[in-house]
Amino acid sequence: MLHWSLIVSALGAIVAVLCAYCGWSLFPTMIHKKVEQSVIIADGSEQFNRFIKLPQPLNFKVYIFNVTNPDMIQQGAIPIVEEIGPYVYKQYRQKKVKHFSRDGSKITYVQKVHFDFDEDASAPYTQSDRIVALNMHMNAFLQVFEREITDILQGFANRLNSRLNRTPGVRVLKRLMDRIRGKRKSVLQIGENDPGLALLLVHLNANLKAVFNDPRSMFVHTSVREYLFDGVRFCINPQGIAKAICNQIKESGSKTIREQSDGSLAFSFFGHKNGSGHEVYEVHTGKGDATKVLEIQKLDDSHNLHVWLNSSNEGETSACNQINGTDASSYPPFRQRGDSMYIFSADICRSVQLFYQSDIQYQGIPGFRYSIGENFINDIGPEHDNECFCVDKLANVIKRKNGCLYAGALDLTTCLDAPVILTLPHMLGASNEYRKMIRGLNPDAKKHQTFVDVQTLTGTPLQGGKRVQFNMFLKSINRITITENLTTVLMPAIWVEEGIQLNGEMVQFFKKKLINTLKTLDIVHWAGLCGGVGVAAFGLIYYIYQRGRPVKELVK
Repeated sequence: MLHWSLIVSALGAIVAVLCAYCGWSLFPTMIHKKVEQSVIIADGSEQFNRFIKLPQPLNFKVYIFNVTNPDMIQQGAIPIVEEIGPYVYKQYRQKKVKHFSRDGSKITYVQKVHFDFDEDASAPYTQSDRIVALNMHMNAFLQVFEREITDILQGFANRLNSRLNRTPGVRVLKRLMDRIRGKRKSVLQIGENDPGLALLLVHLNANLKAVFNDPRSMFVHTSVREYLFDGVRFCINPQGIAKAICNQIKESGSKTIREQSDGSLAFSFFGHKNGSGHEVYEVHTGKGDATKVLEIQKLDDSHNLHVWLNSSNEGETSACNQINGTDASSYPPFRQRGDSMYIFSADICRSVQLFYQSDIQYQGIPGFRYSIGENFINDIGPEHDNECFCVDKLANVIKRKNGCLYAGALDLTTCLDAPVILTLPHMLGASNEYRKMIRGLNPDAKKHQTFVDVQTLTGTPLQGGKRVQFNMFLKSINRITITENLTTVLMPAIWVEEGIQLNGEMVQFFKKKLINTLKTLDIVHWAGLCGGVGVAAFGLIYYIYQRGRPVKELVK
């Protein structure tokens, strides 16, 4: 009896040790290898098929800031806006592979994006809804025109200053040119005394009606469908100087402006993205290092951007121009608490760092929540070692003395070739210099902060989205009558949320492929460990008990 109790105890201990080894070493190693195999993009694999066409569409939600007092704004009043939406679209992404690298570690592709309006998710809103919104194309044209002539005059001032330095007896003129550059006056104010520039501005002002359909204000009355996708038409049968202006707009190559079949032009926020794919991406397939899967290696055959300012050291790329991370459709596997990761957004021409926030559960699937930090658009400037984002392309706007915008705003002029300003929705976290000039904003971190929930092992996004707002400065431009009474404000146009919520079908697929297997292995691990320890303890206790009994009692 004593002999067999020890054997049972030993067997229980062996089972416990084996289960401990399996649960803490063998199973994790097996799972790690299995996940590695499943996330690597290899031609013909399941992951390759999911890579080519996402298993479910992304959610693309658009909120529009409807302007309720356009006539009063024209007279200098502070804008009052009302958010309407969401207008929900299903965003389908499909990639066309160009080639794999020779070693199979890189794949090059072009991505086609298509939007379908989701009537059920958008109700009661429809694409036929009428709105009053910022006239983006007219405002952009006026500010780009102002900027280009500013550059011309600045070059002229530099050349004149160079001559003045070599010419005696003209110190008064030199001081005048220094004042022009030091104060960075509006180009149109500098040009008032130049007959040629003054005449140019007069012609521009006179032809705004013919170019932009006789605008009564800086706002356009249109439909949601036209504003977002179909296009707000302008340059309809222009003549003379108006035609020359329209040709100039056409030749500028703006992605948001397309020529129509009748020769007119049309502006829309996202029409150029619908059904198109232009950027050529090269991403890591995960072969050789699964933690790099889907990380962007090149964009349009370049390892870096050429959008933001670079270091004064020749050949050195600034942090602002570096391309880091994935395109946010998926993330590298094997996430750890406290880590961070990057996503790259071509729409705003920059990489964005996401930081671990907390553990989460999404419909029974464990994951980590990540969110943007202060270094997204709040902490920008020389004091944060990222002054490369301070492109300083806008004159007479609300900005700091060093040319950087105040906290919470990023100038996308060099990214979009238009004076667009990026903020978080409802200017969440933005400086009061901007928020105090707009009524109707209601920032809420829960609704407006960018976040993503990621499955810890595979890097699969469970829910979340990128949330950003597009704005433009509204301001007075000298000699342009329609702007003469405007108060300088950062005017919101729209904000968007691009993200995903794993649907029921994908949740079940994910649970079947991974979560249920993990639970089964976990049960085997703990059941075997606890059972083995229990049997070993029972055998040992029984042995000790039997040894402690009197011999006579045993004989009986």
